[in-house]
Order: sequence, then C-alpha cells, then structure tokens
Amino acid sequence: MSTLIVTRTESGISHSFQEQPLLGEGDTVVDVQFSSLNYKDAMALEGDKGVMRIDPLVPGIDVVGTVAETSDSRLSPGQLVVACGDGLGEFRHGGYTTRQRVNAEATIPVPQRFSAHDAAAIGTAGYTAAICVNQLRAHGTTQGHILVTGATGGVGSVAVQLLKSAGYEVTAVTGRVDSRSDYLTALGADHVLDRAALSETGRPLQKALYDGAIDTAGSTVLANVLAQVRWGGVVAATGMAAGPDLPASVLPFILRGIVLAGGNSVDAPRAVREAAWQLLDEHLDLSMLNSITETVQLADVATAATELRAGSRHGRTVVEI
Repeated sequence: MSTLIVTRTESGISHSFQEQPLLGEGDTVVDVQFSSLNYKDAMALEGDKGVMRIDPLVPGIDVVGTVAETSDSRLSPGQLVVACGDGLGEFRHGGYTTRQRVNAEATIPVPQRFSAHDAAAIGTAGYTAAICVNQLRAHGTTQGHILVTGATGGVGSVAVQLLKSAGYEVTAVTGRVDSRSDYLTALGADHVLDRAALSETGRPLQKALYDGAIDTAGSTVLANVLAQVRWGGVVAATGMAAGPDLPASVLPFILRGIVLAGGNSVDAPRAVREAAWQLLDEHLDLSMLNSITETVQLADVATAATELRAGSRHGRTVVEI
C-alpha cells in the first residue's frame, strides 16, 4: 500500500494504507519517490492538533520526486524537484504517498549533484539549517565562533557541517555529551557543550563567548544564548523544543547590538528557498550526510517516529515511498 493516512477516531489515532493517492491543492503534480521523517511528521503521526490541521491527513512535510504535470514554465515534466513545508503534511496532504500536488512557488529543482535520496536526506531539516546559515551571513556574521543548540537533531546536525565547511568555528550543544560527542566531532564540531549549561535561568547579559548562534530550542536556552553573543552578532532562531516563550531582556540587543533573525522554512518565499539550496549545493558534504542518514520504508515510518519522539533517533531519516 502506497499512501499512509492518519485519521482521528473516538478511541485515538488510526494509521491506514491505501493504493490510491490523496491529492492536496497545488498547480504542480509530483510523482513522489522519497519523503523524510521530521519532528513535525512524528507529531502528525501521533495526531497532534498543532500539526495535523486536517482530518484525515497524509503526513510528510517533504516531497521529493519528478514533475508529472505543472502550469509553471520554470518546471518541466520529468524534472527532479523538492518541495518542503508550505503546509504539506499539516494543512494539506503531504509526501507519504506516490503522487502529490504541490505549489510551484515552494518547489525547487534539485541541484544536479544531489540524487532524489540525497534531497530527501536533506529535506526540511537541512533546508532549514541552510536558511539559518544564510541569516547569519546576510546580517553580517560571515566568520567567527558559532553556537548550535540541538546539534544532534536533523537541523542541528546539518547546521554543524555547513558551518564548518563555510569556515566557522563551531560549538555544538547536546544533552547527551557522553554518547554524542564523537558524532558531533565527526560532523565538524570544534567543541561540544552540555545543554545543562544553558538550561537554567541566567543573567540577562553574560560573558560574551560567541559571534553568533543557530538555536532550535527557544525558551530559557535561547535567552542564555542571546546573553552570550558578542557585539554585533546574529542569532538565527528556528525551533522551540524547550518552549515557544523567550524569558529574556532587551539588554543584549541594546548594549551589544545583536540581531535575532527567524528561520521559517514553511512560508519562505522562493528566493529564500533557492538561496538555501544553493548553499547546500556549495557546502554540504554528501558522504557526511549519508553517514548520518537511515532509510526506512513507508510501512515502518510510524515506528521510526516513535523513536524520534523518544530521543533515541538522531541525524536524518529518509522515507522511501
């Protein structure tokens, strides 16, 4: 069965499979080869109302495959493309199916050096990491020492590798220093920091240690990160694993002139998407990406999602359709 459907029932959540795809809205039809497993996908598979906005839903916030039909002159039938976010797997049916409709404005031709499997391994996580690196560069932090929180996750793992390739010094933050230090060092991290160092409420302005940061945590972690960035530095915030709040003060912004930039992969315009994929094309180490990627079949994605939510799965997971 080639289409996975999540349905809310009186007793909870039901997963079912069918042969025929459920098509969402969009001006472009893609024959899907791969999707991926992101944290949002795991939430959708559990029926989380913050992600699963329609019922029933085909999950999968990433679509990778070839164009079957399109009304956009920029794309052509048979072309390998990737669509990430844009409501896929949330507000409309996503990539856990053999065929799906997507919006051309959110659809990017896959760079030539990437295969369909590579593009899925990158997926929303890698594309989001690239957006964040571009935010640092766009706001003037083109070199120096960068802190990455949630570094063993999909976004963090790719961010560490991209930053190192682009010439930055990298400190990777994890809650599992004992078991993940070698993994992070292999990705390119120069230093590994225990998440506990950032988890408790600290002073609004602390010792300036970093030239910038990519944060996937939010809440108190982000507040401490902001307090430790040097004058003129940039923090790209793209997650809220620790919470959506920000218990910080204006002191880092006023006294150190730092910039807090958002990394929104869902609603990003096409120019932002194209720039992110260009950065990935220039700096992503495919051998490193493959070393942190596992492929699962569509029938096994729910089990993999449970592992992801439990924190026992790191790196990237490709879903073969």
